[in-house]
Amino acid sequence: MSFSETISPFFGRCAFVWFYISAAGDILANFHGLAAELGAKHVPIPPLVLVVALVFIFMGCISLLFGWHTRYGAVMLFGMTIVSAFALHDYWHQPDAGARAAEFSIFIRDFAISGGLLLMMGMGPGPFSIDNRPKGGGKKR
Repeated sequence: MSFSETISPFFGRCAFVWFYISAAGDILANFHGLAAELGAKHVPIPPLVLVVALVFIFMGCISLLFGWHTRYGAVMLFGMTIVSAFALHDYWHQPDAGARAAEFSIFIRDFAISGGLLLMMGMGPGPFSIDNRPKGGGKKR
């Protein structure tokens, strides 16, 4: 196995972590404003939804960063991303062409990220992860 086959899945996982941690930072920085936006989109109990999203993000990021139960972390982030894409970025309901284009851009970005998470679910975290560490913990006798 080449160096790139060993290390590139780790860097890919790190890119996902960076994306989701920066999104979590945005949520924390503008919690009340986002709760108001969610309320305007008729999301029930917006503060609770944001807290649940933050928990999913942090659990998924820890999972992806260390490669520990990576497929479960990818499933969590995948589900959250798809639900938020359809619920929050409904470009098909935007009457203004500029707003529709902006929402479509975010919607399609979320779909691309979801595709990468599906790949991670199917192919696993790569060799440089806790999930793929050698079993047994010692030398063979």
